Amino acid sequence: MCESKAYLVKDGVEELIMESVDFLKPQGEEILLRSIFGEQTTIKARLLEMDLTGHRIVLETP
Repeated sequence: MCESKAYLVKDGVEELIMESVDFLKPQGEEILLRSIFGEQTTIKARLLEMDLTGHRIVLETP
């Protein structure tokens, strides 16, 4: 499987915000995340790191 876990860094601490993410789309200052289960969220953040082999997406608040 190619899904990833998405984390948001706040004050230097990583917080898991969504599992099984298979779609990510930047939309201006926000990022749309969608899981394989149809869950969807839009968060005001920027992409900090994306590790496809490690199945990790790391975002940070601007």
